[in-house]
Amino acid sequence: MAKPLLTVLATAGVLLTLAVPALDLRLSLPDNGSAATSSSERMAYDAITAKFGPGFNGPLLVVTDTHGTDAAAASVNVATRLATLPGVKVVSPPAPTADPGQHVIQVIPTTGPEDTSTDRLVSDIRAAGAEIHRSTGTSVAVTGTAAVNIDVSKRLGDSLLPFVAIVIGLSLVLLMIVFRSVVIPLKATVGFLLSAAAALGAVVALFSWGWGAGMLGVPHSGPVVSFLPIILIGVLFGLAMDYEVFLVAGMREEWTQTRRARQSVVDGARHSTRVVTAAALIMFAVFAGFFSLDDAIIKPIAFSLAIGGAIDAFAVRMTLVPAVLTLVGRHAWWLPARLDKVLPDLDIEGTSLTERPQPSAAERQSAAVR
Repeated sequence: MAKPLLTVLATAGVLLTLAVPALDLRLSLPDNGSAATSSSERMAYDAITAKFGPGFNGPLLVVTDTHGTDAAAASVNVATRLATLPGVKVVSPPAPTADPGQHVIQVIPTTGPEDTSTDRLVSDIRAAGAEIHRSTGTSVAVTGTAAVNIDVSKRLGDSLLPFVAIVIGLSLVLLMIVFRSVVIPLKATVGFLLSAAAALGAVVALFSWGWGAGMLGVPHSGPVVSFLPIILIGVLFGLAMDYEVFLVAGMREEWTQTRRARQSVVDGARHSTRVVTAAALIMFAVFAGFFSLDDAIIKPIAFSLAIGGAIDAFAVRMTLVPAVLTLVGRHAWWLPARLDKVLPDLDIEGTSLTERPQPSAAERQSAAVR
């Protein structure tokens, strides 16, 4: 609060710097290549990669469905066309199924299941399948563990922005109702986005780029677990809003009683920082306790929640929030008159009770007698 503008610029600059690696975020579901190096599944994965190639750890299964023509010849034609696609190492001969019109073709990529080239190969096979269906009437479908993981990761990645938009939109409305302010909800939302971005950046730097992986015991560098961003945003948003309410509720209570903007921030923060500090340390200890597990799913999620919760509590709520409120002063508690009439007044803090006129001594004595 002594130098609020410098504090805001420095804190935002550090968080944005931490968030830079998040621009390289790639999502995928973990496979045996992400397991601990001493585990049997990781040793088998590495042996297959060394002896046969990484693509043998994630073969693609292509199903052809032909009706009214020679199904065997049609499937051979499909296999021949698939072998010409870039990124294909081996295409097996078509194998018939119980349905006489269907055949299964195994396609081995030149790259591993988590490689971006494998993603492109799946897209190329589906594009070729669409063209084959238009020209010959043969339907082509792609499956296999690698293809399923790619589809799930893409679906989760596509749902991330709508999920964030809904969560943030609802929080803006609720915080505006609670604090009767425009600045408070906007500040809380921007602070949360900075915390989430910084946490994702730290995850990418450690688990994708491998910065400090050896020191922290991360056995494999690659894409981030596909459902980590949604879990991180959901849990971190709940923690961030809890910390925000703990801090700002006390400040607003002081403001409604004194109408002194700067002193309200000081007094409100003095009453709340210990609660937020204790809560943040507890949550950090809980999440960090799971980081020691050699699990490709739990380890990055635990790291993201631990680092994200600590950043939000100490850098955003207890550093950035007082600085911003000091800068804006009385305007922090401003709400347009029209919006004030539209929004319901829940009076969560009981302000109307403190504003109610107190009974006189005679009235209190009369009430006591009755």
